[in-house]
Amino acid sequence: MNTTKRILVVDDEPGVTRSLKLNLEAGGGYEVTIENHANQALTTARHIRPDLILLDVMMSETDGGEVAARMEADPLLRGTPIIFLTAIVSNEETGGHEMLKGDHAFIAKPVDLGELKRSIQDHILS
Repeated sequence: MNTTKRILVVDDEPGVTRSLKLNLEAGGGYEVTIENHANQALTTARHIRPDLILLDVMMSETDGGEVAARMEADPLLRGTPIIFLTAIVSNEETGGHEMLKGDHAFIAKPVDLGELKRSIQDHILS
């Protein structure tokens, strides 16, 4: 039985997406697809059907909140956990931990990889 979980990382900074892909796949258990164009995120997500989406809040093409709303309105993607990555708050403000606002989780950038992995596990298993 394949237990590899599919994660979609959407961020308009290729360095961020490459780093997250390398670090998450290196630990095993994750197959990471990256999308650097917010306007293509919905199409990519529909194609790969991820178990979880990591989504940057502030992107040049489309705001992460708008991308999330499109995904949540899509019958194929509704219910897929989304963790927002944001530079709006700092690790000092969050204590380096996930912050919840409404139904969404936020993790400050630069991302603490250990905290990100814990948050991914919490959301995939819940």
